[in-house]
Amino acid sequence: MQINGLCDDRFAAVREEFERNFSERDDVGATFAATLEGDYVIDLWAGYRDGAGSIPWEEDTIVNVWSTTKTMAALCALVLADRGELDFDHRVAQYWPEYASNGKEETLVRHFMGHTAGLPGFGEKLSKEQLYDWDYVTKVLARQEPWWEPGTYGRYHAITQGFLVGEIVRRITGKSLGSFFRDEIATPLQADFHIGVAPQHFPRIAEILPPPPLSEAARQQAAAAEPFPDRVNGVPAVHPPETNSAAWRQAEIPAANGHGNARSVVRVQTLVANGGSAFGVDLLSEAGCEKIFEEQGVIDGMAVHHGIGYGIARRKTRKLCFWGGAGGSTIMVDVNNRACFSYVMNRMDHNEGPGSRGDVLRERFYECLRSAG
Repeated sequence: MQINGLCDDRFAAVREEFERNFSERDDVGATFAATLEGDYVIDLWAGYRDGAGSIPWEEDTIVNVWSTTKTMAALCALVLADRGELDFDHRVAQYWPEYASNGKEETLVRHFMGHTAGLPGFGEKLSKEQLYDWDYVTKVLARQEPWWEPGTYGRYHAITQGFLVGEIVRRITGKSLGSFFRDEIATPLQADFHIGVAPQHFPRIAEILPPPPLSEAARQQAAAAEPFPDRVNGVPAVHPPETNSAAWRQAEIPAANGHGNARSVVRVQTLVANGGSAFGVDLLSEAGCEKIFEEQGVIDGMAVHHGIGYGIARRKTRKLCFWGGAGGSTIMVDVNNRACFSYVMNRMDHNEGPGSRGDVLRERFYECLRSAG
């Protein structure tokens, strides 16, 4: 497998592990990038954009990164908070009056950011066409009853969080979250990341390849672990090949359908690793970045401590925030080491924990970092 891009000699073991992801762990097309002290030390890409192995993965190839997108949506809210236009301790109703109904009157903005708002699902069934209609979705969410008292429990808002945060951004700025992200974050940083992709970029988007089907035992285990079996999640079947469609790509689903590569994910999130500045652009204050580490609770079913928009390391002396997407994409921001790294791929996998493709790259990165002293 031809590995393309740059890799500082200090991180040669990361490059070798990246290559093993193709030879031993069935990667098809993938990228890995890292910055240290604000500069790229790794920017690798390899493989193919399609499952047939006929279209090479190029330097400018982008792909759906699933829930890694959530960190981009969180940054939009953090930027507004840093400017004094948004307060995480204010009631949602102050920005979105229609939301104050059916038991949601006391919901705070921080409940959106920490997956404690009580709307992990839509409460009613949506079609794909309805999911792609922002106004329709936000009206559905505004009329729902929360599944628990907001702020008292954490459960992953896998799709709903992006609409909830995004509507706050829209009410404050008059722009959709995708437009705000493009104008205020991606463009200043020259980051090739999109929440709602314009058709001119379609030719360079990699095909999302689905994971193997779950076993019957795994499906039954997941169903048995569902704490709200009587509630309607309502998310339509949006998985490949639907997620390779023009409708999915062009929609703004800020919790799940951002498109980029490891280079662009890192280019944006290097902001957080370096106190709000990256590549000569100042977008956040250090205090604004620090907001991320205000713990909101533990997400049940994931055993992850969550801050404002990101998963966070539990120990207060370690400032590490992170998230990942379905199938294996990852972003990690290490404030202590002023490091940021991301893995992005097109072949999805069910294994996203220890030993996964992204996890082994993380391990090698830290081994190299420690060796470099």
